[in-house]
Amino acid sequence: MTSSAIAEQVVDPYAEALISLGSGQGILDTFAADIRFIAAVLQSTPELTQFLSNPVIKVEVKKSLLQQVFADQIHPLLLNALKLLTDRRRIMFLGAVCQRFLDLQRKLQNIALAQVTTAVPLTEAQQQSICERVQDFTQASSVELQTTLDPTLLGGVIIKVGSQVIDLSLRGQLRRLTLQLT
Repeated sequence: MTSSAIAEQVVDPYAEALISLGSGQGILDTFAADIRFIAAVLQSTPELTQFLSNPVIKVEVKKSLLQQVFADQIHPLLLNALKLLTDRRRIMFLGAVCQRFLDLQRKLQNIALAQVTTAVPLTEAQQQSICERVQDFTQASSVELQTTLDPTLLGGVIIKVGSQVIDLSLRGQLRRLTLQLT
């Protein structure tokens, strides 16, 4: 069995349990916001991920750190789930559990994820326009934007929704023009 298959067998039950707990308590949106916060903290501080993944560090020390970092920031039930992951020595999968939870939450609530790459930051009006078009295109109840800046695009935008990619960038237009001319 590959390491990704093992991780999937570990990650899915925890993510599904968090979805079930959040739905059952009527706090799924709170859990989603808190999990986005946790994922952002993990992404911005790789040292925290390394610390939590280190098998030499005692479980109690990891739980104490989780308490210090997240106690006033996330829902107490979610903090207990993090401690459970630590007790079961699964805390190294926290980032993957967060991603899987958000995937399941989007599917459950019919939210489309649009990954948008631009050369310059988008204005609120541009973000709203993209959300409306993606919502019409996907028939989703709402749209979540993940924006990335890429100055090599020169201008325009690339929108990825699921497996579909809409390339409206200048770089993409130049590439298509080159193919047509050759």
